[in-house]
Amino acid sequence: MQCAGKTQIVAGLMVDELAFHGIRNADDVATCLVGYGQTNFPRRTDWSFTRFYLQQAVDAGYRLVDDAQVLWEAFAAIHNKAGLAGALEIPMESFTRAVEIVLKESELQDAAQYRPPAQLWTQAVRGSGYVQARVATTRGLSELSSAA
Repeated sequence: MQCAGKTQIVAGLMVDELAFHGIRNADDVATCLVGYGQTNFPRRTDWSFTRFYLQQAVDAGYRLVDDAQVLWEAFAAIHNKAGLAGALEIPMESFTRAVEIVLKESELQDAAQYRPPAQLWTQAVRGSGYVQARVATTRGLSELSSAA
């Protein structure tokens, strides 16, 4: 807003700077994954979002939160492999996209003993756009810094 010359908006509405962090550790991943098991989908049903895609697995006890560490490690591996600067911090858009990929890819595999394999989580993280978003964001920030 400042770069665009909208100082009146900045002065009136953006006086305090509040940090908004992405997902920064496996506990944050677990907290977010728990929500998939507590949110009803479709609305006004007693089915959880996870159960909508993996009915048999969920009925047999599977919960997405069981894979929190696997998902965190998949993001950490791609972050490190891409040589991204800074600590791993997963934006919600990349996180939810990865979970969506896993649920949709797993739907046809659903069975009582089914658990998404680690390889599928890795594939989903690659397809989430995380690396591309981080590269674009880093490039954009460095361009803004250079212009200032």
